[in-house]
Amino acid sequence: MAIPGNFLSSVTETIDPNTSGWKVKLNATIGLGSGGRSGDGCLFVKSAAAGEMQAVTVSSYAVTPWTEYEAFADAAGTVGERIGIRWLNSVNAEISITWSMTTSPASSGWHRIAVGGEAPAGAARAQVILSSAPVGAGVNQYYENVYLGFPMTTTGNLFAWNTESGEIDASGWFNEVNSTITRQVPPVQWAVTNYWAGGHVIAMAATANGNASMRSTDRPDATAGVEYVAHAYLNPPTNTANTWVELRFYDAAGTQIQATRSILAAPGTAWYRQRASAVAPAGTASCSIAAGISSATAGQVLKVDWVVVSTPPVLYAGSTVPYADASFEQGVAGWTVASGAATIARTSPWGAYGFDGSYALTISSATATTSVIRSGRFPLPTGATAGQNLRTRVIGQLAAGGWTMTRGVRWYDATNTDLGVSASTTDTAPSPGWWALSNDFTIPAGATQAAIEYTLTATSGASTWIIDMVGAWLALPVHSVEARNDTASITLTLRELTLGELLTIYRVLPDGSRTLVRGPSGLYAQTPITADEVIVEDYEAPLGVPVGYYAETLTVGAQTPGYQGTDTVTLDPGDRNECWLKDPGQPQRNLKVLVAKAPDWQRSIEQAELRVRGRRNSVILSDVRGGLEGELTIWTRSDDEREALHWLLDSGNILLWQSVPGMGVADMYVSVGQIAEARVTGYAPEPWRAWTLPLRQVDMPTTTGVAGSAGRTWQDVLTQFATWQDVLDAYATWEDLLFDRRIGG
Repeated sequence: MAIPGNFLSSVTETIDPNTSGWKVKLNATIGLGSGGRSGDGCLFVKSAAAGEMQAVTVSSYAVTPWTEYEAFADAAGTVGERIGIRWLNSVNAEISITWSMTTSPASSGWHRIAVGGEAPAGAARAQVILSSAPVGAGVNQYYENVYLGFPMTTTGNLFAWNTESGEIDASGWFNEVNSTITRQVPPVQWAVTNYWAGGHVIAMAATANGNASMRSTDRPDATAGVEYVAHAYLNPPTNTANTWVELRFYDAAGTQIQATRSILAAPGTAWYRQRASAVAPAGTASCSIAAGISSATAGQVLKVDWVVVSTPPVLYAGSTVPYADASFEQGVAGWTVASGAATIARTSPWGAYGFDGSYALTISSATATTSVIRSGRFPLPTGATAGQNLRTRVIGQLAAGGWTMTRGVRWYDATNTDLGVSASTTDTAPSPGWWALSNDFTIPAGATQAAIEYTLTATSGASTWIIDMVGAWLALPVHSVEARNDTASITLTLRELTLGELLTIYRVLPDGSRTLVRGPSGLYAQTPITADEVIVEDYEAPLGVPVGYYAETLTVGAQTPGYQGTDTVTLDPGDRNECWLKDPGQPQRNLKVLVAKAPDWQRSIEQAELRVRGRRNSVILSDVRGGLEGELTIWTRSDDEREALHWLLDSGNILLWQSVPGMGVADMYVSVGQIAEARVTGYAPEPWRAWTLPLRQVDMPTTTGVAGSAGRTWQDVLTQFATWQDVLDAYATWEDLLFDRRIGG
């Protein structure tokens, strides 16, 4: 799959099926290698003699001065390599090259190289340049998965890109205690689709024995009462070194008012993502992240990459259990042993157990006795009232021995008074593997807070139960459908889905026919589930007929899917003299218009006529007859309607034409040819216009996804741009801002 936002063509990016996107710049020959990561092809650059050799993209790409850009690639070889962005002026003369550092040590395994920088004054174009310096002729260096474009940043990250990645310099970090800071380029093999990590890393070295730490110089705004999670990939000097990340909050005067530390339980000396989360306390104005080594030995080095502070991931839609208590990434959080001989602890080391993240909670008992384990108190979901059901869920795994368990919720009022516990029936901890255990509990009068409570009886000594991904939310139907007549769309909501399973959604009509429904990445056809709640806005549902939905969920590797069907709803067809013109991929363009005249259809056919000598009749060879073609005549009744129709037609995308049932025209996907816009009178201020739209019937687009911001928020804009003028200079329209389509991109 192409790297999102890449200026380079697919062939230049993947070097599949050829090397036509690349040329030699210095001391080398190039060719097509095999064994690539994003396809079999890769670029090999062979030295012609000892010394530096370079390859560069054949094409150059438009850039804007003083705008940040990034280039990266995956590389492999026997010597260290570097990547650069070659800046060119308007006549393609070189201005300068922004180089990365050189990989050290060299590695024959695939690893990431990257560089970032601002386009200099006078820059109009840019190329990607790849370089290494072998000591002799005939040495190969390999590259692929190449990117040039705007910086790859994590959606929702409060930090600037250079703090997140360190691809420009080390200015995003401050050597806080007993440390020095440099940048390095170790050969790290990140996943081929992990575009946010890799290349340069920040390296903190302890200058003497003792505690050593660094913190971000970037201190973005934060809001009191909001939960945040910080994460960074750590590369510890040894597996016994006490390394950590810390989420810090500051008041308006810049005074630190809270710090939450999360210690890495390293299983080795590779790269491990460590998370820390906390709710910003009263008085919070900003935040930062820190990393360090406790009781370091002089010279020990901690490396850091892919640094993010954002709101926490949504484990369950509507859950009010804090992330620290739900995922156990930094410890046991608010969980306690209320009674009994059991003990609780975060699993160790990193990655040994974990359904969400890299850790879980271990509950152990050395004796066959009963213990009560309880979470901290958390508020009930917004809008929850007495008599409604609170649904709880935990993902659990029996690791040793056995347990009988009673799952429950202990209730509290606004003054923290204990209102008692609601409990389930007693059952046995299931095994083997992870199990999702859910229960519903009725909220009592006066309750405003709750705590999850498990009464556990070990059936033998040395019993262990591991839990993760805890949640509690207001119980709602697992599916719902709502007709939106103003937009001629149906909103389908699917809840309590299992992350990692594959989802297929069909639209079902009264005759039993099924059609796949469109989602952000195309049709929902075994699409991986990334959130437990999926909301689908179906703008292609027909008008005036009952519409239902059928959803299948399939565990990866399984053969038999789970399924559920919904109730039906009917969209109001509206005035029969009007029709809808819809863009399936960009429904914000959809428009209802007044029909003047329906098309008189034609159906073309490709034919070849063979005239046989001495024979009256020709031999005709025909292809299949084509779809419908004709001209739809419509009116727009105001300047706003006229501008909206231009906006709809500007993209040239395939459209869906929908008319009221009974008008003799079925819903149809069409391509619109050259349009004609005519005035209806000679009176200049008259707003009405008559339009002629040449339509040609086409198949439903199957790969087009419903365009959206993909989670893009104002925070992302705030992180990437210093002023509103920078925003205005970067985007031509508000729509471009929403979709991050920058000028020159």
